Amino acid sequence: MRKHILFIVALLSVTMIWAQDRNQGRIKERSPIGDNESKEPRRSLRQSKEKKEKPLITAYKIITIDNDTTYVDTTLTIQKDYKFNYLRRDDFELIPIHNVGQTYNSLAKREERNHLLPLFGARARHFNFMEADDIKYYQVATPFTELYFKTTFEQGQQLDAFFTVNTSPRLNLTIAYKGVRSLGKYQHALTSTGNFRAIASYITKNDRYKIRTHFVSQDLLNEENGGLSTEGLNQYLATGNFVGEGDEFADRGSVSVNFEDAENILLGKRFYLNHEFDILKKTDSSSTSLSIGHIMNLTDKRFKFEQTAIAPENLLGQSYVAANLSDNVALEDFNNQVFLGFKNKWLGDLRISGGSSNYNYGYNSILNQADESGNITSITNRIKGDIYTVGGTYKNNYKGFEVFADGQTIVSGDFTGNYFNAGAGYELNDNYGLWAKISSESVAPNYNFLLYQSDYVNYNWQNDFSNTETQKIQVAVKAKKIATIEASYATINNYTYFTKNADAEITPVQATNDIKLLKVKLTQGLEYWKLGLDNTVMYQDAQGGEQVYNVPQIVTRNSLYYQDHWFKKALFLQTGVTLKYFTSYKADAYDPVLSEFYVQNTEEIGGFPQFDIFFNAKVRQTRIYFKYENIGEAFSQNNQFSAPGYATRDAVLRFGVVWNFFL
Repeated sequence: MRKHILFIVALLSVTMIWAQDRNQGRIKERSPIGDNESKEPRRSLRQSKEKKEKPLITAYKIITIDNDTTYVDTTLTIQKDYKFNYLRRDDFELIPIHNVGQTYNSLAKREERNHLLPLFGARARHFNFMEADDIKYYQVATPFTELYFKTTFEQGQQLDAFFTVNTSPRLNLTIAYKGVRSLGKYQHALTSTGNFRAIASYITKNDRYKIRTHFVSQDLLNEENGGLSTEGLNQYLATGNFVGEGDEFADRGSVSVNFEDAENILLGKRFYLNHEFDILKKTDSSSTSLSIGHIMNLTDKRFKFEQTAIAPENLLGQSYVAANLSDNVALEDFNNQVFLGFKNKWLGDLRISGGSSNYNYGYNSILNQADESGNITSITNRIKGDIYTVGGTYKNNYKGFEVFADGQTIVSGDFTGNYFNAGAGYELNDNYGLWAKISSESVAPNYNFLLYQSDYVNYNWQNDFSNTETQKIQVAVKAKKIATIEASYATINNYTYFTKNADAEITPVQATNDIKLLKVKLTQGLEYWKLGLDNTVMYQDAQGGEQVYNVPQIVTRNSLYYQDHWFKKALFLQTGVTLKYFTSYKADAYDPVLSEFYVQNTEEIGGFPQFDIFFNAKVRQTRIYFKYENIGEAFSQNNQFSAPGYATRDAVLRFGVVWNFFL
């Protein structure tokens, strides 16, 4: 991690000096880019002595892997406040565990991207794991830098920095690092994570050949304390002052936890290559193009759980070893895809693809397990093989009307699976639109449901589960001045989950009943004078999933704020209060050995409001954030939970900044 940080700092310093030297005498003075005072890109810009105009904000492009393009945005909005967190995205459907960088419990079950092979386990560690679809590509007129900083709990800090430059109009290079270290308020709760990214894109002079590639290295470590012990729960739940003399337990580090010698870490490396060549290029005289391309994704993941001494037997069960437990599982996935693309102004975009994946998941030894009768059960060490796939995508736009479809299926291999999505939408203008989508997916449960080995006796199994099948209908209606409504109805067959059996042992289970889930989400933003009110409300109803698919029925977040320009518009101020509330429900519990959540039907959480007071400001391209989180706890005893046994966050004042540089 330190080597990555030093490398980035050195590269940023050298590149900034180079860029400043290159631009010296060419662009002497610049107005703020993306200033909040105007919603439209500036058409009249201050010029240098050489009369050269400053680039428009639209010259700083952010491009996804699906070629969706947005622009660098330095405005300050309430949505930016929602995304100013460890994940750098809106966490409305999540509940953070007490320390920064730890996992999140879910108010709505996480929906994974479409995939054909099982996913690697330890999903509780994956909230901050950057997959190939999460990587952004850039095209910028001048070197561009963004620095994100935010305080953590006790010792530590968060940093997310990236630098991107076009060495020519055709070649872009980007380097980025996201690092977090936080000691936390409770015993043995340290988090230390790092996400390093190196990104490049290139287009030839004739625009026929395009390439996008990246390398990512990630390490996400958490010390695990198993949650509050029985004694710690009594201390935490005590009414009034904490139990003990005076404020003995006002220091959360004095509250007892289950163990203080365990940690787990998720490691990952990926090399990704996406390149395409136009056989027939679209020109002014031709409305058709034909291209051939290749996508390669080489991913290695590893998950480790280590503990010095075995935990009390009533927590994790018996162990094969007396000390120094170490579980280690790895996945190697090598995916190749070739495609043929056809684009026509009237007929739309069509892509047909074929691919292969070589997968190797597992452990270094076979486990022979004896039951009480002396019968030997052998648990294999590997799931490996190859699959071959075919698929396609289609999309077309005409006068605001859009149709789209994509799908893929396994045609050969030890796994079976497929997915299909199709939909249509109509956008009248920027304020009004309507979309509808249907989707179907059949995929094997994650690898850790199929095979797992551990030094803990209860955490060893091998299963042959059926595919989980999901069918879904989604509708979205946007009326910007009124509200945006998103609704979905899904049927889930063979839902697979972890739970504890009658002997209190963690076990993977596949549901026999179909689960029918209705989910409706309303988002509304109102502004009057210098006041704003932003509301997000979600309703969920799971039929057939009682005792299995537990989610709160209602989740709401409401922000009332004041915003205005101060000091002759030199500063843009935004301040207010945010309320978040969800109805009580039997939330999933967290297991540190698997780094997974499991179903429990004993303890409820929720049913209490949480208030955050925020004070945000923007000066040129710098956004400054102050937030007093969970301020209600400062006036009363906090005895709420984010997951059974894991306390929610106490009241805390936090500071952060996002700073952009346009060189």
